[in-house]
Amino acid sequence: MQWDQRFAARTAQMKRSTIREILKLTSQPDVISFAGGLPAPEFFPVERVKQAADLALSERGQAALQYSTTEGMPELRELIAERLSNEHIQVDPDQVLITTGSQQALDLIGRVLIDNGDFVIAENPTYLGMIMAWKPYGLRYTPVPTDAEGMDVDALEPLLRQNPKLLYVVPNFQNPGGNTLSLERRERLVALLARYQVPLIEDNPYGELCYSGEPQPSILSLDAKNLGINTPDGHVIYAGTLSKVLAPGLRIGFLVAAAAVIDKLVQAKQSADLHTSTLDQFIAYEVARDGFLDQHVQHLREVYRERRDIMLAAMERYFPPEVTWSKPDGGLFLLVTAPSQVDTTTLLVEAVKRKVAFVPGADFHIDGSGQNTFRLNFSNAGPQMIEAGIQRLGQLLHDAVAQPVHG
Repeated sequence: MQWDQRFAARTAQMKRSTIREILKLTSQPDVISFAGGLPAPEFFPVERVKQAADLALSERGQAALQYSTTEGMPELRELIAERLSNEHIQVDPDQVLITTGSQQALDLIGRVLIDNGDFVIAENPTYLGMIMAWKPYGLRYTPVPTDAEGMDVDALEPLLRQNPKLLYVVPNFQNPGGNTLSLERRERLVALLARYQVPLIEDNPYGELCYSGEPQPSILSLDAKNLGINTPDGHVIYAGTLSKVLAPGLRIGFLVAAAAVIDKLVQAKQSADLHTSTLDQFIAYEVARDGFLDQHVQHLREVYRERRDIMLAAMERYFPPEVTWSKPDGGLFLLVTAPSQVDTTTLLVEAVKRKVAFVPGADFHIDGSGQNTFRLNFSNAGPQMIEAGIQRLGQLLHDAVAQPVHG
């Protein structure tokens, strides 16, 4: 059978994730990897998860192992709704949908909102997982430049006049850049959403991992405030996850949106997987409740703040002056920019030989740029590994910058 002749036409838009393929190369124990967006496994709450699993199985075993509702476990949805509610917005649990990780959340959004050839606006650079999830629809991506304050809202308004299908943004400690959308830009953004009636996807996997500066209010809540309502019935679909603050192996993500949107997303999820793992939902709820999640997140902030600071200080010592980088207030990543003649995909090959790895930045850019950039993760490696790995990268960058420019 010639299977390649039987694949749907849209599969021509699919390719393997650069990140996942690099992780294969860096799985050797002697490679210091700054590549994946991995939480630190030594801080996974293993004992708490074990207790939660025992409790779920001993007290609610039949329910935990049975099929469940597509919307998700009611107690878990209530917990998430409570965590997202504040003085500007009250999230009803019925407006929360549990997904199998936030990557499925993006996939479901694509199914219910995007038609082939649609015009979608995104930050540049932007989250690679979104590009992969929606690329089979043959989208026309239009990039909006970013700086230290996040997306350039002044550059956004002319694009909104062109009637895009939606706008996608990671406003907090963005992947890959690490930047955060400022409060002033957020307020201008929600005013533009109301003026042009454009839906916005607020993807916020890192928002709770804030190490410096003031945490910013969600665009979801600012949109409600701007509209004079106190419910998620405006222009924003909010995507979140427990992967970065609890454990990615549980695969618990969630969406918050207007009731009509949730209803359509539920229909899409029913055809995808019926529901997210019942047992995983029970475990996640038992782990997170009673204030444990808040305590755990506070501990992660302390650990990741230290690792971020160690990495930034090491880059100051070891990187050549021609190289610049972002200085994130939180999250898991920062973005490095080398001189224009440095191709970081080629650089990665040499880096792996020197037992250190990163993610080249080109695939995060939707305008064909970024060949001289790369992303570093600071959460997964311990302090000594960070110091050693950055020293190796520094020498590699010194060698690359010293190469003569051709042309």
